[in-house]
Amino acid sequence: MVIIPAIDIKDGKCVRLAQGDFDRATVYAENPVDMAILWAQQGAERIHVVDLDGSVAGEPRNSGKILEISRQVQVPIQVGGGIRSRETIDYYLSHGVASVILGTSALKNEQLVRDAGSDYPGKIILGIDALEGKVAIRGWTQKTEETAIDLARHYEGCGLKAIVYTDIKRDGMETGVNIEATCELAREVSIPVIASGGVAGIADIEKLMAIPEFPVYGVIIGRALYTGAIALEEAIRKSRC
Repeated sequence: MVIIPAIDIKDGKCVRLAQGDFDRATVYAENPVDMAILWAQQGAERIHVVDLDGSVAGEPRNSGKILEISRQVQVPIQVGGGIRSRETIDYYLSHGVASVILGTSALKNEQLVRDAGSDYPGKIILGIDALEGKVAIRGWTQKTEETAIDLARHYEGCGLKAIVYTDIKRDGMETGVNIEATCELAREVSIPVIASGGVAGIADIEKLMAIPEFPVYGVIIGRALYTGAIALEEAIRKSRC
């Protein structure tokens, strides 16, 4: 299982939100590039980067910082937030970003997702952010009636690299990963699943690794790394046991 440290960017700074609430942001670094370098030095195999401002605006707002991260570290980065056009997908993937995450587009522009998956096989990630099992879009500001599983099934066979499944209620709260919902999604689709939201400590890594029949591809860790509740190097060692 791949351990993926998260870097969320708001107003050019590295922050963490609580339950996706932009009014509950904590700044952890003035320059997110410094955090990316630190995670790379500590052994990260992949880094998750989100343009929070872009997710609300519907187009990139921190692309300069993101591309600087891609230049400064040798670790592959996956980027989400405001990626809702083919031009943005092409831009990121042609400037060193390893994978782009499409969330709102999955509900609003199906053809964009399918075409991108076909043209960039293994480089497109489906971002599914769920609130009580229902998908939320536009930076988590709009809840829909679409279930996470139904949306994921819709994109089977489209060349997607993975699904990032985030439980919004747990995100940034360090209350533990939603093992049940993550396992259910992994069981229902053939696309690899990356768990996100709520990692509180090593116990969450152990629980995810203990899912025998439907292994989780990776887990994104945010606030727990920044507060020191979990050490990246320790999490990586545990994931390799």
